[in-house]
Amino acid sequence: MPKLVTVLREGYAFADFHRDLVAGLTVAIVALPLSMALAIASGTTPDKGLVTAVIAGFLISALGGSRFQIGGPTGAFVVVVFNVIAIHGYDGLVIASAMAGLMLIGAGLMRVGTFIKYIPEPVVTGFTAGIAVIIATSQIKDFLGLSLAHEPAEFIEKVGALAGAIPGLSPQTFVVGLASLALIVWLRGKRPNWPGFLIAVVLASFFVWLFALPTDTIGSRFAGLEPSFALPAFPDVSMERIVALFPSAFTIAFLAGVESLLSAMVADSMTGRRHRSNSELVAQGVANCASAAVGGLPATGAIARTATNIRAGARGPIAGMLHAVFLLGFMAFAWPVTAYIPLAALAAVLLVVAWNMSEIDKFRHMMRAPIGDRAVLLITFALTVLVDLTVAIEVGVVLAAVLFMHRMSEAVEVQADLHLVEEDVSDSSPRDFVPMQEYELPPGVAASLIRGPFFFGVAMRLGETLDRIGATPKVLILRLRAVPIIDATGVSALETMIERCERNGTKVIVTALQPQPARILEDMGVLARVARAPDFASAIEMAREMVKER
Repeated sequence: MPKLVTVLREGYAFADFHRDLVAGLTVAIVALPLSMALAIASGTTPDKGLVTAVIAGFLISALGGSRFQIGGPTGAFVVVVFNVIAIHGYDGLVIASAMAGLMLIGAGLMRVGTFIKYIPEPVVTGFTAGIAVIIATSQIKDFLGLSLAHEPAEFIEKVGALAGAIPGLSPQTFVVGLASLALIVWLRGKRPNWPGFLIAVVLASFFVWLFALPTDTIGSRFAGLEPSFALPAFPDVSMERIVALFPSAFTIAFLAGVESLLSAMVADSMTGRRHRSNSELVAQGVANCASAAVGGLPATGAIARTATNIRAGARGPIAGMLHAVFLLGFMAFAWPVTAYIPLAALAAVLLVVAWNMSEIDKFRHMMRAPIGDRAVLLITFALTVLVDLTVAIEVGVVLAAVLFMHRMSEAVEVQADLHLVEEDVSDSSPRDFVPMQEYELPPGVAASLIRGPFFFGVAMRLGETLDRIGATPKVLILRLRAVPIIDATGVSALETMIERCERNGTKVIVTALQPQPARILEDMGVLARVARAPDFASAIEMAREMVKER
């Protein structure tokens, strides 16, 4: 069931509509320059980005399983869309988008949404950072105003061609791009609530027009362009083309599913709400089919725009629907002004997007993970940049699965050291794995027991622990004695839970860590954020003192 139905059943007053109206306008202001910039970077015209944001954005919000999801074109699709258009033409992209949409609808109906959470963190971080590098590289030409007749598609060749073209740099274009970039960065630091992308693009357009600067604009590169919600021609569909486009369609579906559910999870962590993953996948599928039907681009949930929507005070999915309506109004009444937008300013927008996508802090943090996770991260990253996104995802997931099987074999060896007759212990000694109900927890203290290997397949279940507890505790005890190993995704899930506890004022105590988890959590800086106890009984005493201090 779409979240829109749930929100309306709960009651929807005029005050709620007013909040959604303001939030929708705020997100539309952010999405306007971004949608055009992403379309140009994908090798198509800027109107395609707006068409996608209008059609797919409306349907994702109306039919999706998240209250706050904002859909549209995203940076994750730039590489695959550019490659599909270059090899199969734009009609090939339309077919691939429609195939991806059908895959997503099927995945949602078969309830596959719950399985996408099993994609390991190093794979997601690796290909996201790789996409960021490719996007940034693709914008150097427009940012510097380089004269490059043919820009190679392969990364190494492209870097060489760009380096050779540096002597032909356009000073005017470089100044426009650099000023736009500096303004966006300054606004993000000093005025984070202001629409930095739009302000930079508007000011750059004004000064280019005022001083008649000789730099490429949307009007000069796409002369006579008029937005349209219709396919220029129905694509030629054959079994041969479907087979040839299947890998690209699968990649689009995979990216749309993963990014939309990641975005929904971010929204949940910001609001305390819960999304419906399978409903979200069906909405993504319908939206991509509809976008393909009008000649748009692939679409998915956009994390940055969704976060903006929440910070702007959105009440529910109607905010996302209104954001699409505002973009449609711009296309209908203000499209001619886009002719003055300099491409260097849009390149500056995408350089900031690429920097955000790279998640450099997360990448560095992941480099402190176990060596196997680091290998998966670096191999996925390298394959994304140097080979192909589809290959990178396939190899990354297979390597993570092999790594998981290796870890399971290690876990069996750890757990095989058992005694047929339990050693005698004194009655006063703490007993491991005693059911928690045998202990009397102080008021305001909650406890949770985690058993088994804490790997990427079960990491996301940790987020449900606080939801099951109910009222926010003052102290949360995590019993980890039965966790023999932990991987990078498990650490990430644990950090997310700790951050949520910190926001709610809940202190966290971990008990009885085994050697491998203790080493990994120490290396990745997690133990510095929590209290540590040797056993559950000691943790209860620590928690009792913490409650008294408060």
